Amino acid sequence: MKNLFLIVFFLLISMHLSSQKNYQLKSPDGELMVNITVDKSITYSLLHEGEQLIEPSPISMLLDNGKSFGIDSKVKNIKTTTVDQVIKAYFYKRNEIKDNYNELTVNFKEDFSLIFRAYNEGMAYRFVSTGKEDFIVKNEEATFNFDKDYKAYIPYVKSKVKDIEGQYFNSFENTYTYSNLSKMDAQKLAFTPLLIEAGRKKICIAESDMENYPGMFIVNKDGLTLNSNFASYPAITEQGGHNQLQQIVTAREPYIAKCKAKTNFPWRIVIVSSDDKGLADSDMVYKLATPSRIQDISWIKPGKVAWEWWNHWGLYNVDFETGVNNETYMAYIDFASRNNIEYVILDEGWAVNLKADLFQVVPEINLEKLVAYGKSKNVGIILWAGYHAFHRDMEKVCRHYSEMGVKGFKIDFMDRDDQQMVDFHYKAAETAAQYKLLVDFHGTYKPTGLNRTYPNVINYEGVNGLEQMKWTGTEMDMVTYDVTMPFIRMIAGPVDYTQGAMRNATKRTHRGINDEPMSQGTRCRQLAEYVIFESPLNMLCDSPNNYEREQECTGFISAIPTVWDNTVSLNGEVGKYISIARQKDDVWYVGSLTNWDSRELDLDLSFLGEGDYIAEIFKDGANANKIASDYKKEIITIPANRKITISMAQGGGYAMKIYKK
Repeated sequence: MKNLFLIVFFLLISMHLSSQKNYQLKSPDGELMVNITVDKSITYSLLHEGEQLIEPSPISMLLDNGKSFGIDSKVKNIKTTTVDQVIKAYFYKRNEIKDNYNELTVNFKEDFSLIFRAYNEGMAYRFVSTGKEDFIVKNEEATFNFDKDYKAYIPYVKSKVKDIEGQYFNSFENTYTYSNLSKMDAQKLAFTPLLIEAGRKKICIAESDMENYPGMFIVNKDGLTLNSNFASYPAITEQGGHNQLQQIVTAREPYIAKCKAKTNFPWRIVIVSSDDKGLADSDMVYKLATPSRIQDISWIKPGKVAWEWWNHWGLYNVDFETGVNNETYMAYIDFASRNNIEYVILDEGWAVNLKADLFQVVPEINLEKLVAYGKSKNVGIILWAGYHAFHRDMEKVCRHYSEMGVKGFKIDFMDRDDQQMVDFHYKAAETAAQYKLLVDFHGTYKPTGLNRTYPNVINYEGVNGLEQMKWTGTEMDMVTYDVTMPFIRMIAGPVDYTQGAMRNATKRTHRGINDEPMSQGTRCRQLAEYVIFESPLNMLCDSPNNYEREQECTGFISAIPTVWDNTVSLNGEVGKYISIARQKDDVWYVGSLTNWDSRELDLDLSFLGEGDYIAEIFKDGANANKIASDYKKEIITIPANRKITISMAQGGGYAMKIYKK
């Protein structure tokens, strides 16, 4: 009897093992390996240079009618392929991207496929439905299991609300909490990208190609396991929120997405870097996105924007009262024209308040006159729009203002990433493109590649930007954030950070002042941020008067491109310092930032190649630790060995423009 029991036991084990499918996928350089197991569930694990970074982690999708992708699923066949190509990038940190990966597609009998890609710099996977019928996704399981209590940089949702449902409504702006995975707050949502510190290696979780689907939040309820979390589909929304410009979800459906047959679901991405500087140079989110759907992009013009909101319409030495009126905006247009700045924005206030109607313009503004005046000065006009006001009349608004000559919209206060809101972003991008309008999404979630699919989406907020300095003091450590965010949030895409302050403060002297705001850190820090931060539509946040009092700095800012032919990440350590070089035509720009520690850095400029080069540099002044606006401009010769040493003050920066003699 005992022998019979053992025979049955081993038969069951062998049957189980024969039904279990195991696959391996390696990166082109062989250093990264993904192990995929298909059994009762589907799991993946990740190794890099032989080191296990992610333990076996289950992934699945729960559908309606009791169906699923990934639970008791049966493999039909597999397909492998290798891709090694160069793709064209538009309005980005480089104009070409090397796209080299190995791919494994596992096709299942239950009408879905699972695609894995292994790049030298990370892995990605996505589910694809292959059936002929529409369906509902009740939930998705995306898991990231770790066997060690690593440190992580966690961007929690900034909210006073304790319950998870209330946290879905947020602006996706916060600094990073640096803590062990086991110490993560189980009652808080975090958003991606999220960075894990695995010894000297870094692991960044991100997503791309998020069409017709909600964004992914991260929760930790089990110590060393990160789990996906999604806002359910809105059942009822009501107008409300900021100046009646938002749609507040008051009830939700018992599912996260309504999907068409043959849906490509978002890519779940795990980026791996052996050094921090590699994170700041990642292209994975962009190259995993759907290519451009706009055939003719010749009308899309990136550039800089003279912006009035941050400086509170802060003109002086004029003979009129500044504010939301034509005289003020004509002065901003004049400033932009004198300094070769491409755009002026009319931020909140030009449309009648509390009406959520973009056709009701305040009597102090004559838009036709402003647009015509801007055109005469070679300056385009961009209009701010609250989400509900834009959404309710999208087609009419785009047609009307395009015909008037407006160049684009800054759309604000979405503050959600459920499927309904993600669909709005795609529809807004598509509709704006039909009328040749730029879009800057403010008050929104991080980019997930929409700027590749619709290149007229020229910028995104989803960043804890300089606006925070208007109402916070030293409790907001913006200097440390500035040298953390480029390694994490900027992996996802461009940032509407809105730098350029000409009032600069030390850690001790900074105050939040709405009418005359200032930055934390030095003047050279603000200049360097135009190089460090990727931002195709880039604001000049301060008053025209302040800029023209500082024309030497303003001339440097106005000359800096906003899109690039090439980018080189020179050095960096998360939370401490960063240096990036960017090229446009034959000119290179280099920017460096430090945290609150003064710092010397050695820069290797060997990317310059042959020839004799000189550089125009802006460096922190001898007294920048006391007077943050203190700086010095010099012209230097780049040495033949291409090595230079720079120094930065506390909260400092260094900016350089390099060109051939």
